[in-house]
Amino acid sequence: MAIKNKNSLRDKNLISIGELTRSEIEIVLSLAKSFKRQKNHRYLENKIIAMAFFEPSTRTRLSFETAVLRLAGKVIGFSDTRSTSLAKGESLEDTVRMLSSYADAIVIRHPDSQSAFRASKVSTVPVLNGGDGDGEHPTQTLLDLFSILETQGKIDGLTIGLSGDLKYGRTVHSLAKALKYYKVKLILMSDPLLAMPEKIIQECQESGLKIELREKLDLTEIDVLYMTRYQKERWSHELDGVEPFVLSAADLLKVPAHFKILHPLPRVNELSTDVDLTPYAYYFQQAENGLFVRQALLSLILSDIRF
Repeated sequence: MAIKNKNSLRDKNLISIGELTRSEIEIVLSLAKSFKRQKNHRYLENKIIAMAFFEPSTRTRLSFETAVLRLAGKVIGFSDTRSTSLAKGESLEDTVRMLSSYADAIVIRHPDSQSAFRASKVSTVPVLNGGDGDGEHPTQTLLDLFSILETQGKIDGLTIGLSGDLKYGRTVHSLAKALKYYKVKLILMSDPLLAMPEKIIQECQESGLKIELREKLDLTEIDVLYMTRYQKERWSHELDGVEPFVLSAADLLKVPAHFKILHPLPRVNELSTDVDLTPYAYYFQQAENGLFVRQALLSLILSDIRF
Protein backbone atom coordinates (compact mmCIF):
# COMPACT_ATOMS: atom_id res chain seq x y z
CA MET A 1 0.00 0.00 0.00
CA ALA A 2 1.80 3.13 -1.15
CA ILE A 3 0.73 6.77 -1.07
CA LYS A 4 0.57 7.84 -4.71
CA ASN A 5 0.95 11.53 -3.90
CA LYS A 6 3.33 13.31 -1.56
CA ASN A 7 2.26 13.17 2.09
CA SER A 8 1.03 16.75 2.55
CA LEU A 9 0.59 16.25 6.31
CA ARG A 10 4.31 15.79 7.01
CA ASP A 11 5.46 18.26 9.71
CA LYS A 12 2.08 20.00 9.62
CA ASN A 13 0.20 21.58 12.55
CA LEU A 14 -3.43 20.64 13.15
CA ILE A 15 -5.17 23.58 14.82
CA SER A 16 -8.53 23.57 12.99
CA ILE A 17 -10.26 20.85 11.00
CA GLY A 18 -10.58 23.39 8.18
CA GLU A 19 -6.83 23.13 7.61
CA LEU A 20 -7.36 19.68 6.12
CA THR A 21 -8.75 18.96 2.68
CA ARG A 22 -11.27 16.18 2.12
CA SER A 23 -8.55 14.09 0.48
CA GLU A 24 -6.27 14.55 3.51
CA ILE A 25 -9.11 13.58 5.84
CA GLU A 26 -9.73 10.45 3.81
CA ILE A 27 -6.03 9.52 3.92
CA VAL A 28 -6.17 9.72 7.74
CA LEU A 29 -9.35 7.62 7.84
CA SER A 30 -7.94 5.02 5.48
CA LEU A 31 -4.74 4.68 7.48
CA ALA A 32 -6.72 4.51 10.74
CA LYS A 33 -8.58 1.52 9.31
CA SER A 34 -5.28 -0.29 8.78
CA PHE A 35 -4.12 0.56 12.32
CA LYS A 36 -7.35 -0.92 13.66
CA ARG A 37 -6.37 -4.21 12.02
CA GLN A 38 -2.79 -4.05 13.32
CA LYS A 39 -2.10 -1.67 16.20
CA ASN A 40 1.65 -1.94 16.79
CA HIS A 41 4.21 -0.32 14.48
CA ARG A 42 7.48 1.57 14.90
CA TYR A 43 6.74 4.77 12.97
CA LEU A 44 7.58 6.98 15.98
CA GLU A 45 10.75 5.20 17.03
CA ASN A 46 13.15 7.74 18.61
CA LYS A 47 10.37 10.36 18.64
CA ILE A 48 9.18 12.15 21.79
CA ILE A 49 5.69 13.65 21.98
CA ALA A 50 4.82 16.26 24.62
CA MET A 51 1.34 16.24 26.15
CA ALA A 52 0.48 19.73 27.42
CA PHE A 53 -2.91 19.33 29.06
CA PHE A 54 -4.06 22.50 30.80
CA GLU A 55 -7.59 21.04 31.12
CA PRO A 56 -8.85 17.67 32.40
CA SER A 57 -8.96 14.85 29.87
CA THR A 58 -9.41 11.10 29.84
CA ARG A 59 -9.97 9.87 26.28
CA THR A 60 -7.97 12.46 24.33
CA ARG A 61 -4.87 12.35 26.53
CA LEU A 62 -4.80 8.59 27.08
CA SER A 63 -5.55 7.69 23.46
CA PHE A 64 -2.80 10.03 22.26
CA GLU A 65 -0.36 8.56 24.78
CA THR A 66 -1.34 5.00 23.83
CA ALA A 67 -0.99 5.89 20.14
CA VAL A 68 2.56 7.14 20.73
CA LEU A 69 3.53 4.05 22.72
CA ARG A 70 2.03 1.67 20.14
CA LEU A 71 4.09 3.46 17.49
CA ALA A 72 7.28 2.92 19.58
CA GLY A 73 7.56 6.58 20.61
CA LYS A 74 7.92 8.14 24.04
CA VAL A 75 5.75 10.60 25.96
CA ILE A 76 6.54 13.55 28.21
CA GLY A 77 4.27 16.28 29.54
CA PHE A 78 1.77 17.11 32.23
CA SER A 79 -1.92 16.87 33.04
CA ASP A 80 -1.82 19.05 36.16
CA THR A 81 -0.45 22.55 35.69
CA ARG A 82 0.00 22.94 39.45
CA SER A 83 3.15 20.85 39.18
CA THR A 84 4.68 23.07 36.46
CA SER A 85 6.08 26.59 36.21
CA LEU A 86 2.66 27.71 35.03
CA ALA A 87 1.80 27.81 38.72
CA LYS A 88 4.54 30.43 39.06
CA GLY A 89 3.05 32.59 36.32
CA GLU A 90 4.89 31.30 33.25
CA SER A 91 3.06 32.18 30.01
CA LEU A 92 1.59 29.69 27.58
CA GLU A 93 4.05 30.85 24.93
CA ASP A 94 7.11 30.30 27.14
CA THR A 95 5.87 26.86 28.16
CA VAL A 96 5.42 25.89 24.50
CA ARG A 97 8.85 27.25 23.55
CA MET A 98 10.37 25.06 26.25
CA LEU A 99 8.41 21.95 25.24
CA SER A 100 9.27 22.35 21.56
CA SER A 101 12.96 22.19 22.47
CA TYR A 102 12.41 18.82 24.20
CA ALA A 103 9.91 17.08 21.93
CA ASP A 104 9.18 16.31 18.27
CA ALA A 105 5.52 17.37 18.51
CA ILE A 106 3.15 18.89 21.06
CA VAL A 107 -0.46 17.91 21.78
CA ILE A 108 -2.16 20.75 23.64
CA ARG A 109 -5.48 21.13 25.44
CA HIS A 110 -6.28 24.51 26.97
CA PRO A 111 -9.36 26.52 28.05
CA ASP A 112 -8.50 29.46 25.75
CA SER A 113 -10.06 29.14 22.28
CA GLN A 114 -6.94 30.68 20.72
CA SER A 115 -4.46 28.56 22.68
CA ALA A 116 -3.49 26.05 20.00
CA PHE A 117 -3.07 28.82 17.44
CA ARG A 118 -0.90 30.80 19.89
CA ALA A 119 1.16 27.70 20.58
CA SER A 120 1.72 27.06 16.88
CA LYS A 121 3.13 30.56 16.44
CA VAL A 122 6.03 29.96 18.83
CA SER A 123 6.60 26.20 18.53
CA THR A 124 9.41 24.84 16.36
CA VAL A 125 7.66 21.44 16.12
CA PRO A 126 4.15 20.45 14.97
CA VAL A 127 1.29 21.37 17.31
CA LEU A 128 -1.90 19.28 17.48
CA ASN A 129 -5.01 20.80 19.00
CA GLY A 130 -6.48 18.47 21.63
CA GLY A 131 -9.32 20.90 22.39
CA ASP A 132 -9.20 24.67 22.81
CA GLY A 133 -11.94 26.04 25.05
CA ASP A 134 -15.18 26.46 23.13
CA GLY A 135 -13.26 26.57 19.84
CA GLU A 136 -12.46 23.28 18.09
CA HIS A 137 -11.38 19.69 18.63
CA PRO A 138 -10.12 18.53 15.21
CA THR A 139 -8.71 15.14 16.20
CA GLN A 140 -12.04 14.27 17.82
CA THR A 141 -13.72 15.14 14.53
CA LEU A 142 -11.48 12.75 12.64
CA LEU A 143 -12.45 9.87 14.91
CA ASP A 144 -16.11 10.95 14.64
CA LEU A 145 -15.91 10.78 10.85
CA PHE A 146 -14.15 7.44 11.09
CA SER A 147 -16.95 6.10 13.30
CA ILE A 148 -19.66 7.41 10.97
CA LEU A 149 -17.96 5.82 7.98
CA GLU A 150 -17.39 2.56 9.88
CA THR A 151 -21.04 2.22 10.92
CA GLN A 152 -22.74 3.55 7.80
CA GLY A 153 -20.31 2.55 5.06
CA LYS A 154 -20.41 6.11 3.72
CA ILE A 155 -20.74 9.75 4.76
CA ASP A 156 -22.19 11.33 1.61
CA GLY A 157 -25.97 11.06 1.51
CA LEU A 158 -26.51 10.76 5.28
CA THR A 159 -28.69 12.86 7.56
CA ILE A 160 -26.75 13.63 10.73
CA GLY A 161 -28.29 15.12 13.86
CA LEU A 162 -26.28 17.18 16.36
CA SER A 163 -27.91 17.56 19.77
CA GLY A 164 -27.05 19.22 23.08
CA ASP A 165 -24.83 22.19 23.81
CA LEU A 166 -24.14 23.38 20.29
CA LYS A 167 -23.06 26.83 21.45
CA TYR A 168 -20.11 25.85 23.62
CA GLY A 169 -19.42 22.29 22.46
CA ARG A 170 -16.16 22.36 20.51
CA THR A 171 -16.63 18.83 19.16
CA VAL A 172 -19.78 19.78 17.26
CA HIS A 173 -18.14 22.98 15.99
CA SER A 174 -15.34 21.00 14.36
CA LEU A 175 -17.67 18.25 13.12
CA ALA A 176 -20.01 20.74 11.42
CA LYS A 177 -17.05 22.36 9.69
CA ALA A 178 -15.74 19.00 8.49
CA LEU A 179 -19.13 17.96 7.13
CA LYS A 180 -18.94 20.89 4.70
CA TYR A 181 -16.84 18.57 2.56
CA TYR A 182 -19.64 16.03 2.27
CA LYS A 183 -23.10 15.89 0.74
CA VAL A 184 -25.07 15.48 3.96
CA LYS A 185 -28.05 17.04 5.66
CA LEU A 186 -27.29 18.43 9.10
CA ILE A 187 -30.06 18.71 11.70
CA LEU A 188 -29.21 20.92 14.69
CA MET A 189 -31.26 20.19 17.81
CA SER A 190 -30.85 22.41 20.85
CA ASP A 191 -32.45 24.90 23.18
CA PRO A 192 -32.35 28.26 21.33
CA LEU A 193 -30.04 29.61 24.04
CA LEU A 194 -27.52 26.88 23.17
CA ALA A 195 -27.81 27.08 19.39
CA MET A 196 -24.86 26.55 17.07
CA PRO A 197 -22.98 29.86 16.57
CA GLU A 198 -24.42 31.72 13.60
CA LYS A 199 -20.96 32.10 12.09
CA ILE A 200 -20.58 28.34 11.82
CA ILE A 201 -24.09 27.88 10.42
CA GLN A 202 -23.43 30.51 7.79
CA GLU A 203 -20.08 28.97 6.90
CA CYS A 204 -21.72 25.58 6.43
CA GLN A 205 -24.62 26.94 4.37
CA GLU A 206 -22.27 28.87 2.11
CA SER A 207 -20.52 25.60 1.32
CA GLY A 208 -23.84 24.09 0.22
CA LEU A 209 -24.53 22.05 3.37
CA LYS A 210 -28.25 21.55 4.04
CA ILE A 211 -29.16 22.57 7.59
CA GLU A 212 -32.41 22.18 9.56
CA LEU A 213 -32.98 23.62 13.04
CA ARG A 214 -35.10 21.85 15.66
CA GLU A 215 -35.83 22.99 19.21
CA LYS A 216 -36.40 19.49 20.62
CA LEU A 217 -34.83 16.06 20.35
CA ASP A 218 -36.47 14.63 17.25
CA LEU A 219 -35.00 11.53 15.58
CA THR A 220 -37.16 11.68 12.47
CA GLU A 221 -35.20 10.78 9.29
CA ILE A 222 -31.84 10.77 11.10
CA ASP A 223 -29.14 8.18 10.32
CA VAL A 224 -26.59 9.21 12.96
CA LEU A 225 -27.29 11.12 16.16
CA TYR A 226 -24.33 12.95 17.70
CA MET A 227 -25.07 13.97 21.29
CA THR A 228 -22.99 16.22 23.54
CA ARG A 229 -23.03 17.03 27.22
CA TYR A 230 -23.93 20.50 28.42
CA GLN A 231 -20.71 22.47 28.89
CA LYS A 232 -21.78 24.07 32.15
CA GLU A 233 -18.22 25.08 33.00
CA ARG A 234 -18.47 27.59 30.13
CA TRP A 235 -22.03 28.81 30.80
CA SER A 236 -23.06 32.27 31.91
CA HIS A 237 -25.69 32.60 34.68
CA GLU A 238 -28.62 33.15 32.30
CA LEU A 239 -28.28 29.52 31.16
CA ASP A 240 -28.56 27.99 34.63
CA GLY A 241 -32.22 27.03 34.13
CA VAL A 242 -31.75 25.30 30.78
CA GLU A 243 -32.59 21.60 30.95
CA PRO A 244 -30.74 19.06 28.78
CA PHE A 245 -32.38 16.99 26.10
CA VAL A 246 -32.34 13.43 27.45
CA LEU A 247 -32.20 10.33 25.25
CA SER A 248 -33.43 6.99 26.63
CA ALA A 249 -33.97 3.56 25.13
CA ALA A 250 -37.71 4.27 24.89
CA ASP A 251 -36.97 6.98 22.31
CA LEU A 252 -35.39 4.45 19.95
CA LEU A 253 -38.37 2.21 19.18
CA LYS A 254 -38.91 3.54 15.66
CA VAL A 255 -35.37 4.26 14.48
CA PRO A 256 -34.02 2.32 11.46
CA ALA A 257 -31.71 -0.66 11.95
CA HIS A 258 -28.64 1.26 10.73
CA PHE A 259 -29.20 4.14 13.17
CA LYS A 260 -26.24 4.87 15.46
CA ILE A 261 -25.64 7.16 18.44
CA LEU A 262 -22.31 8.90 18.91
CA HIS A 263 -21.14 10.95 21.89
CA PRO A 264 -17.64 12.38 22.54
CA LEU A 265 -18.01 11.58 26.26
CA PRO A 266 -18.05 12.13 29.15
CA ARG A 267 -21.81 11.99 29.42
CA VAL A 268 -23.65 13.49 32.36
CA ASN A 269 -27.44 13.02 32.31
CA GLU A 270 -28.28 13.63 28.64
CA LEU A 271 -27.73 9.99 27.66
CA SER A 272 -29.46 7.33 29.75
CA THR A 273 -27.45 4.20 30.57
CA ASP A 274 -30.29 2.04 29.24
CA VAL A 275 -29.26 3.18 25.75
CA ASP A 276 -25.98 1.29 26.25
CA LEU A 277 -27.83 -1.99 25.91
CA THR A 278 -29.37 -1.16 22.53
CA PRO A 279 -27.76 -1.98 19.16
CA TYR A 280 -27.69 1.73 18.37
CA ALA A 281 -25.11 2.77 20.99
CA TYR A 282 -21.67 3.28 19.44
CA TYR A 283 -19.99 5.82 21.71
CA PHE A 284 -17.61 3.43 23.47
CA GLN A 285 -16.44 2.01 20.14
CA GLN A 286 -16.17 5.62 18.95
CA ALA A 287 -13.85 6.40 21.87
CA GLU A 288 -11.72 3.35 21.04
CA ASN A 289 -11.44 4.60 17.45
CA GLY A 290 -9.61 7.64 18.80
CA LEU A 291 -6.54 5.45 19.25
CA PHE A 292 -6.41 4.38 15.60
CA VAL A 293 -7.12 7.83 14.19
CA ARG A 294 -4.45 9.43 16.38
CA GLN A 295 -1.96 6.73 15.40
CA ALA A 296 -2.66 7.56 11.77
CA LEU A 297 -2.35 11.30 12.29
CA LEU A 298 0.89 11.10 14.26
CA SER A 299 2.40 8.71 11.72
CA LEU A 300 1.56 11.01 8.82
CA ILE A 301 2.85 14.15 10.57
CA LEU A 302 6.04 12.68 12.02
CA SER A 303 7.20 9.85 9.77
CA ASP A 304 7.75 8.87 6.17
CA ILE A 305 4.98 6.28 6.34
CA ARG A 306 3.82 4.68 3.10
CA PHE A 307 0.54 2.79 2.83
